[in-house]
Amino acid sequence: METLLITGGMGFIGSNFIRFILNSIDNFKIINVDNLTYAGNPENLKDITLNHSNMYKFYKTDISNFKVLDNITKKENIDYIINFAAESHVDRSINNSTIFCTTNILGTQTLLNITKKHKLQKFLQISTDEVYGALDFNESPFDEKTSLSPNNPYSATKASADLLVNAYYKTYGLPINITRCSNNYGPFQFPEKLVPLMIINAVNNKKLPIYGKGINIRDWIYVKDHCEAILSVLLNGKIGETYNIGGDSETSNIDLVKKLLNLLNKPESLITFVRDRPGHDLRYAMNHEKITNKLKWEPKINLEDGLK
Repeated sequence: METLLITGGMGFIGSNFIRFILNSIDNFKIINVDNLTYAGNPENLKDITLNHSNMYKFYKTDISNFKVLDNITKKENIDYIINFAAESHVDRSINNSTIFCTTNILGTQTLLNITKKHKLQKFLQISTDEVYGALDFNESPFDEKTSLSPNNPYSATKASADLLVNAYYKTYGLPINITRCSNNYGPFQFPEKLVPLMIINAVNNKKLPIYGKGINIRDWIYVKDHCEAILSVLLNGKIGETYNIGGDSETSNIDLVKKLLNLLNKPESLITFVRDRPGHDLRYAMNHEKITNKLKWEPKINLEDGLK
């Protein structure tokens, strides 16, 4: 039996990963660390807490608190850390980036120091396609050799954290991996994100605000596919390597919203275009050939089925 320390496990992707692990694999115990900020919701794992009490434990703490994390790591005999914890909403980072720097950079540094001190088997950093910057319509998708070129405070803090993770590998030989994923959607997503926000507004016959003209393109991936990719990297990823994860579902924001309205049988007249946000990247697209070729992972759920 091995023990995973999951940070940010009450959030969207973290809670889905915990649920995925406990429902599909028997040889991992899960320690969930989350500071329960606005996007952390204990209801996401209420049934897990009740039904997996021998395999799951939760601690409320900040990932920047070395002393508390040090004690947890010793007490629970941690083998691996997977860092989902992050401030991730771009609009919030534009208004105030301080907490993004604290959590996304300093929090990652603390976790790396924990990994180093306790000689853990692996530290896995969950990152984002946004660290690469933006693509034009005709450019090839990002691959792992694409230079980091973030365009907003959120993505800049994630890029900084990625560089720090790689520096600990190169300086100390720390066993690390980084995954960079495209836009996720699925159950338990915080309602300020595009897909749940549009669904909630449409169901309640409220206007659906879309930035600019809705031409911005994202590559969408169902969260369970992302969880399977993370597990593949955790178990089989080559130490020191970064893996891109994509959903093969490039779609403009306006087309995505129209798909949702069609599924919900709601009129397109609910769509309203609002002033574009600063630093709004035009397009993200991920080349995931590396993880597909090396680890035999590929996305299974197409956008239409996932949205249903």
